Order: sequence, then C-alpha cells, then structure tokens
Amino acid sequence: MCCLHGRTFLLLLLQSLVAALVFAQGSNAASVWPTLSGNPPLVIARGGFSGLFPDSSAIAYNLALAVSVPDVILWCDVQLTKDGVGICAPDVRLDNSTDIATIFKGRKKVYLVNGTPTPGWFSVDFTFNELFNNVVLTQGVYSRTNKFDGSGFLILTVQDVVNITKPPGFWLNIQHDAFFTQHNLSMRSFVLSVSRSVVVNYISSPEVSFLRSIVTRFSPKVTKLVFRFLGKEDIEPSTNQTYDSLLKNLTFIKTFASGILVPKAYIWPVDVTLYLEPHTSVVVDAHKVGLEVFASDFANDVPSSYNYSYDPVSEYLAFIDTDFSVDGVLSDFPITPSEAIDCFSHLPKNASAQVKTLVISKYGASGDYPGCTDVAYAKAIKDGVDVIDCPVQLSKDGIPICLSSINLIDSTNVAQTNYSSLTTNIPEIKAGSGIYTFSLTWSQIQSLTPAISNPFSNYRLFRNPRAKTEGKFLTLLDFLALSKNSSSLTGVLISIEYAPYLAEDQRLSVTDAVIDALSKAGYDTQTSLKVMIQSTNSSVLLKFKDKTKYELVYKVDENIRDALDSTVEEIKTFASSVVVGKDSVFPENQAFLTGVTDTVSKLQSFKLPVYVETFSNEFVSQAWDFFSDSTVEINSYVMGANVNGVITDFPKTAARYKRNRCLGLGSQTPPYMSPVQPGSLMQVISPSYMPPAEAPNPVLDNADVVEPPLPGISAEAPGPSGSTGVAPKTPNGQPKLSSTFFLPYLAILLAAIFLV
Repeated sequence: MCCLHGRTFLLLLLQSLVAALVFAQGSNAASVWPTLSGNPPLVIARGGFSGLFPDSSAIAYNLALAVSVPDVILWCDVQLTKDGVGICAPDVRLDNSTDIATIFKGRKKVYLVNGTPTPGWFSVDFTFNELFNNVVLTQGVYSRTNKFDGSGFLILTVQDVVNITKPPGFWLNIQHDAFFTQHNLSMRSFVLSVSRSVVVNYISSPEVSFLRSIVTRFSPKVTKLVFRFLGKEDIEPSTNQTYDSLLKNLTFIKTFASGILVPKAYIWPVDVTLYLEPHTSVVVDAHKVGLEVFASDFANDVPSSYNYSYDPVSEYLAFIDTDFSVDGVLSDFPITPSEAIDCFSHLPKNASAQVKTLVISKYGASGDYPGCTDVAYAKAIKDGVDVIDCPVQLSKDGIPICLSSINLIDSTNVAQTNYSSLTTNIPEIKAGSGIYTFSLTWSQIQSLTPAISNPFSNYRLFRNPRAKTEGKFLTLLDFLALSKNSSSLTGVLISIEYAPYLAEDQRLSVTDAVIDALSKAGYDTQTSLKVMIQSTNSSVLLKFKDKTKYELVYKVDENIRDALDSTVEEIKTFASSVVVGKDSVFPENQAFLTGVTDTVSKLQSFKLPVYVETFSNEFVSQAWDFFSDSTVEINSYVMGANVNGVITDFPKTAARYKRNRCLGLGSQTPPYMSPVQPGSLMQVISPSYMPPAEAPNPVLDNADVVEPPLPGISAEAPGPSGSTGVAPKTPNGQPKLSSTFFLPYLAILLAAIFLV
C-alpha cells in the first residue's frame, strides 16, 4: 500500500491547487434555470475524466476536478471484491477496464448476470489485495487512446477516491445488487457502512428492491437516492416490469427516490438514421411529481445525432438550454458540459463577440452541406461567419465558379455521368487522374449533382446524409452578389490555385477572371466588405498588388515550425497576411501535441496576421489534448497561440465560441475556457507506450516562397492527355477515377502526480 499512500499524500497537497480553480460563475449564477431546484444542472464525471484516462483512476478523478465546474460530482461504479471491499470500476467484470486477463489467465468464469450467462473476470472472485498488488487500470473503450495503459494506475477503494480527491460531491452507482447477493455479498451493508465515514451525496441503482431497502436509512438532505433506468425493454428484476412500464408510474418511483437517471435517448430520441425526433415530456413529467432528472450516456467521441454537427456543446445545450433543463448530466468528458452550462447556456442570439478573431468558412458550412453551394454559404452566414470563401475554378468557357476542388470528382457526381470519359492525367495538378472543371462548360457543370465531403469516412463518420446532394453551385459573380446582400459579413476570401498551369496549358487566366468579376460586382468601389485574395503562389498575389483595397493572403502549403526573417520580409513584398495549417502552430505526433512552434509569433512580429486551418468538429480531427471537444481546440489556438483567424467547415461552432461569456475574464477565466498547454499529455505516457520520435517540421525559407512570374496566355495550348476510364472512390464515398496550452493547472497536476 506504500505506493498508494505516497500518491495520496501528494494528491492531498494538491487540493489547494484544485480549490484555486473555484471562481464566481458571473451572470450565469443569477440565471433562472428550469431545473427542479432552479439551480444550474450538475456535471457528473463518470469514473472521473474517463474519456481520456482509465475509468476510476486517480488521474481521471483529479483531471475531472481540475477542468470542471467547482461543484462537479465524481461518479463511482461500486463493485465488491471477494472479501467485501468496495472498489470503483465501471463493471462487475474487470477484464474490460484492467489488465486482469493477462495477469490471472486461468481465472475466467461464467456467471448469470441479470439472467444472462456472462463470461469474464469478476470482482467477486478476487480479494482486494490480489487486485491491488497485481492489477492496473486500463482504458476500456478501444476507440480511445491506450497510451496511458502502461502508467500503472491502481484500483481504488471507495474510501481511497474520497480521501485522495476530496470531491465537492460524490455519487455511488450500485448496478448489480442482485448479482452480489447471489455471491453472499451485501451491497446494502457496504453502502450503509461506508456512509458512516464518507459523505455520499447520491446513490443510484437500476434495482427497485435495493433502493427500497435503504430508503429509510438515508436523509434526502444528505444523500439522494436515484432510480436508474436501463433500456426501455429491459426487465427490472425485483418488479419484473420493463423500464418503459416503470417510466409511466413516476409517482411510484417517488416513494423511494428523489430523482431518476435516464439514458439521454429517453429525452431526445434518435431515429435509425441518427436524426433527432421531437423531445419527450420525461423531464416535465418527472418535475411535476418532484423528481429530479439526470441524463446519461454523454461522450464526445460517440456521435449521437447528425443534428448536432459533431459538436458536443450543441448536444448538451439541447438538454439544458431549451424550454426545459435536466438537473444533471453524466459525462465521460466533464469539461464539455462545464463550458456548456457556464459559458454558453442562456446566451442571447445577438450576444456580441468577446474576441476579434475572424471566423472564415471553408467552402461555406461544408460540414453540414455540400461545399461551395448556395445552401452551404447561406448556412455559414446564418451561423455567424465573418468571412465566406470562394475557391475559384474556371470552366471550359472561362466562367469563374466557386468549387472546393479543380477536380470535379471530389465534389460532384461527375464520375457517374457521361462525362466520365473526360478523365485525364495532369501531373502539374495532381498525381493520378481526374475530371477537371476546365474540361466542362459552366452549363455542363450546373447539370452535375453536388456531393458533401466526408473527410473522415474511414472512421465511419459521415456528414449530414439527408443533405448530401443539396444545393446549387455558384459563379463567382453569384457569390459576390450573395455576399454583398448579407449585412452580417465582414469580408470575402477568394482563393486562386493552378494559375500557371491554366495560363500555359489551357489558355485561361484565372487572375484576370477574378479581377474582372470583382470589378463588375462593384467590389472596387461600392462595398464595405473586405476582399481577401489567397494563394499558395506568390506570383498570383503580385498580380493583385496594385489593388490596394485587397488583403493579399499567402497560404503556406507545408507544415513549418518557423520562418527565416528574410523569408518573412520576402512574404511582405506580396502578401499582407498568412494562412498556415494547425500543425504549424501545435505540432503533433500520433494525435498528441508535442509543443508549440514560433510560427505565429514570428509572422505577427512582422505585422502579418495569421489565419489557421482547418478546424473540424469530428473528434478524430483533433489531438487528444483537446479532449475531443472542438471548442477546447479553437480556444487553445485563439487564447493560447493568439491566432488572428480560424478557417473552419463548421462556422457555427467557432462563431458561437467568440460570443461565450467566459472570455475576457483574465485571472478569473475558468479552467474549461483556459488554453491547453501543448506537450503535457506526452509527459504522462509511459516510455514503453511512447510514439516514435518524428523529425521536426522545416523552417520556411526564401526558396519556398519565391515563384516565377505567371506565364502569358499562349496562342496554342496542348489539350488534356492520358484519358482512362478507370473509376476509383473519393473521400465522400462515391466512385471516382483512379488516383495515384494543456490547462496550466492541469500541467502542474500531472507533472506532480508522476513524480511519485
């Protein structure tokens, strides 16, 4: 037990650190909530911060305390060992949360659990000393990182958790009282005994008989009993009724419980296509009979409905910021409901921005609709974007249009049309083959069906299937007219690529086409909108140098860690701002941030604003350091790296972030709105699990930015060559042609824990 005592002593010393995180919750504290008590909903951390660290580990519990609201409740699933010790572990079977299967290979058993034969390694077959001295906790959700499994997190008793963390609230969940009774172990006796030495604020169970057996032994002023609902068709063992039937008799539940805990689908049902159905009356019905309502099953990395656009804050707001509010949420990622409740709830639609950072769209709201369509742009404007973008491509008849890619296969159904015969290989553009915009007239392109982008389809994460082919493509003139008619926009960004090839090989001048369209649309003299011209080619930007009203944006098309002073001076001769990738700011290795570069500070020191791309809501697009939370990621780049703008395919998330009430608070900034400290998680990974070192990103030099002048339009140009009829697949899933600052408090906490 010496190791535990050592950690306990150190962690007790760290309580002053956790206490320092408590701060006044400002205007939100005075808000009237439609909860039963009128107070803000509770944040309940299931097994601590189990979305990142092993469930019920000391570090998971302490991380939950460090990054959540001050009154966060720590949740412990109680299991009993062979000698009657109560431990915190997510299931009566230990093989999915520990390494017990490799330590005690021959002790696998099969028991009836709620009448179902269940194989595994059960807590009832081991004494506590056997477990404590031989077994360590591991991450039980295989889609989450296993890099912390080698760090030796010990199984904790219920008393250990309280002694180590001193939680502001503690919740015991008793899931299998009937099972333990079959093994001559009394969960009732344990709960009554532990409550004499530990303050338990909530006790939940899905078994009516267990809660009824203890209801007279607890004062609801100290300990509230909560009846936990399982699946609607599951059978509650002591009444032999389905949980759906019990839901219809809430007055009966009220006789032995103060509240109910229901899966979130009880409140907001999701249909088989993963879209929300109308919300139920569960919360209102329960409140009418005096029952609090807690919702479970919240996890940032388990998509629940396309309606939320992969934004976990949006999901929480649906449960707390409508015409009703649950009384608490049970989450694997307690940082996210903390920010939702304290920073984003009750936020007026016209709330002013708290930071000046620009929100720039990536093909409009292309996370919700096919990119560069009228509906994608309309959604981006409605969502509060500052700048909408148009990547300009040219049709065969020289019409400038907005399309996310010069290769039509990437954003349309062209591969399924008669135009599939136009496949060609153009090494100057990309390796492999494609069907390019300059091979079809604008009229022909208009006949194509847009296709939504699915950049993370390999992870089975798809974007808004109901709208996957919606919308119409726009010419550049249409785009400029749409932008001018919007009163909320501050600017437009027009990106230009492949200009040298188009001029020399296709006799098309994309720069002239853009200049002409801007002039015709009155953007030279008749609009207050800022015009931003972006390119990876310096010679393109030089063509616009005499257009002094335009902001010329140089896009660095590689990940860098810094830039030579002379190179930045060279950039200033043709650009007034710079776009870089996220990895050029916070480099990462196997989805762990390794540190922070000098890229932003260097460019800004030469008075060049820095915009960063691309921010997506899907959790697989984010480093683990951002807790599978797109808002945490954006905040870390804005407040941690001081970027001037974010480029995103989900503008709603970034625009809402700018208006949240937790910005601009200085030393009173809550921990869930503090930037992460890059590299902190890497320090926690044990050496045997450490990802292999990678070479650092290069330093940008003059050779990277200097380009030859754009070629003139030749009289003759070779036509496309290398036709082929082979049809591959694109990231959006359709056939195509073959183509070859972690939170500063937490940083201290983690470092201290692992010195022991």
